[in-house]
Amino acid sequence: MEISDALAFVRQHHHAVLATLKADGTPQLTPVTASVDADGHVVVSSRETAYKTKNLRRDPRAWLTVFTDGFYGEWVQLAGTVEVVSLPEAMEGLVDYYRSVSGEHPDWDEYREVMVSDQRCLLTINLEKAGPTRHG
Repeated sequence: MEISDALAFVRQHHHAVLATLKADGTPQLTPVTASVDADGHVVVSSRETAYKTKNLRRDPRAWLTVFTDGFYGEWVQLAGTVEVVSLPEAMEGLVDYYRSVSGEHPDWDEYREVMVSDQRCLLTINLEKAGPTRHG
């Protein structure tokens, strides 16, 4: 599967499971909401205190399975390395992320305040692989 095709899928389908590596090398699996930024990276909102964020600061490798709202059916598997973008640099990316998933927020000032109080950060995934496109 071409990465461009995978990105088109993620733009339409946001439910995903993110896999990172714990310090002992075992996987940490987390349900997340994924989107695609203007630069063609998959992005996920997280918290600075989340295990996935701590794992990615130690080892930036990540794997993501994105699927449809119905869960069964089409899906795509992605792999890449992650940059953790913290506030305040992450704020406009978090706004763009929200818009791409949910549209306009009724109160952007309130949204920004919540991002700060929640210690939000943006996980920016640089895709290196996409696939498979066939069932085994």
